[in-house]
Amino acid sequence: MDELETRLAFQDDTIQALNDVIAAQQLELDRLRRSLELLAKRQADFAAQLPDAAGDEPPPPHY
Repeated sequence: MDELETRLAFQDDTIQALNDVIAAQQLELDRLRRSLELLAKRQADFAAQLPDAAGDEPPPPHY
């Protein structure tokens, strides 16, 4: 009976440690997701500021 109680205590510790790791990974994943969204928005804003190269110049005469 003592051995089962010991094993149960170790299992509880292991489960808590795994839960802590998963919670930390979720926080990191949320942080990375927000960073990616911000980066995508900045890239879209930058692309919108660039002149449209195809519309600014007429095609060459041989076209």
